[in-house]
Amino acid sequence: MHAIVLLQGALVAALNADAALVALIGTGAVFDAPPKGRTGSYIVVARHDALARDGDASPGHEHRLLLHVWHGQASRKAALAVAERVVAVALGAALSGTGLAVTHAEHVRTDTVIDGATGQARAAVTLRFFSEAG
Repeated sequence: MHAIVLLQGALVAALNADAALVALIGTGAVFDAPPKGRTGSYIVVARHDALARDGDASPGHEHRLLLHVWHGQASRKAALAVAERVVAVALGAALSGTGLAVTHAEHVRTDTVIDGATGQARAAVTLRFFSEAG
């Protein structure tokens, strides 16, 4: 299985299993693509790029993920609360396993906007991971 699928599957599972995040956005609110007709709060894996990165004689990848955090209200504060929890889960989760070892995890940046078309607050969270076959 491809490293993108392995890492993203582990991350989505960790986000969906986090009680504090579920309290903020509800259950089953993490998606690979924007859900059609969905209102309220949710998270979308907007982009996941992997670059080959070999080290220590073990093949690996550098992953760059962009997660869009949508909040049902025009509240930057509320969107940032969700974004902060996403970062905490992503950096603290045990994402290794199922054939993948995560050797580095970092939060790169968070950007926010109030979407003009929907009136919803959105935070864009960029994460970076290094992985090796494991």
